[in-house]
Amino acid sequence: MPKKPTTKQVNIALQGGGAHGALAWGILDAILEDGRIEIEGFSASSAGTMNALAVAQGLHEGGRDGARQKLHDFWWETSKAGAVFSPVHGNPFERVLGIGSGENPYAYFMFDTMTRLFSPYQFNPFDINPLKDVIERSFDFEKIRACDKMKLFISATNVRTGKVKVFRKEEVSLDVALASTCLPFLFKAVEIDNDYFWDGGYTANPALYPLFYQTDTSDIIIIHLNPLYREEIPTTAPAIMNRINEISFNDSLLKELRAIAFVKKLIEHDMIRDEYKHMYKDVLVHSVRADDMMKEYSITSKFDTDWDFLTSLKDSGREGMKIWLDQHFDNIGEKASVNLHEEFLNDKGIDKHFFTERHKNGKKKKKA
Repeated sequence: MPKKPTTKQVNIALQGGGAHGALAWGILDAILEDGRIEIEGFSASSAGTMNALAVAQGLHEGGRDGARQKLHDFWWETSKAGAVFSPVHGNPFERVLGIGSGENPYAYFMFDTMTRLFSPYQFNPFDINPLKDVIERSFDFEKIRACDKMKLFISATNVRTGKVKVFRKEEVSLDVALASTCLPFLFKAVEIDNDYFWDGGYTANPALYPLFYQTDTSDIIIIHLNPLYREEIPTTAPAIMNRINEISFNDSLLKELRAIAFVKKLIEHDMIRDEYKHMYKDVLVHSVRADDMMKEYSITSKFDTDWDFLTSLKDSGREGMKIWLDQHFDNIGEKASVNLHEEFLNDKGIDKHFFTERHKNGKKKKKA
């Protein structure tokens, strides 16, 4: 009789990044298919929130296969909505008629210019949000709140205080999902309990601390969407703006990783008094990165919901995660897979990728 594979428990932290979240779709699909990893908790922001909600509802309805199907269904609904509303596919009448062709950076630049001249309170007074319809079609929040398979921590940014607000699974709703994904130059701030919220990526992309204090496992797998390191210096206006966004959306994560590194040093050198040791967890950090691939995509590609593009990212994520599992599965529960100082905290950085040579010859978006 074949031996049942070893199962290990982890927490997963999911970054946001618009359509680039399809890369995480593939990574999660590979984890669910593999079957050796149980997810105790998700912490997520923005597009990561969508993936986390899909897994939670899918697990509740149909186990691992149900989670894989729910991920697929969400991204399919996103692609259908984007065929009409995405700002990177040119003339909206062409898109409706199905005669538009590919990514149009000029359409995006016109759209971007408009959002810098007018706020959503001016050009979108009725707060039309295509993602709201996608979320309503894709998710049943009663089922998500009822899911007993995992814990869920969803981040949004409090507009008044500038601080992160983490919503637990029991608090998750349509408004929480919209708050976590609310880009302030496109949509009005989302009101929840007399407070107003924007995209969680501004203050937590994603928040790690709920996974320290409110879960049992010490292992956290961080799924990165935003490149940390770039060798080249951006010189065009779009490239500069893209790099600013990457830096700002990685900043909160790097601060938390710095705190983890500090605590690990205290534990390693036995510098914590005995009466306080129970308050600290030796967090084992694992990192799934595709910097070398993701840096090839322009800022416009974060709005590209073309099905071929989304599934190409998914396929890359799947293959990359299979490679990662082959290399690092044995580390889970035993030791961290990354050196925090070398990978994240020194001033040089390391340009990392997990994909094979085959991906380099695959579909890429032109740099804008």
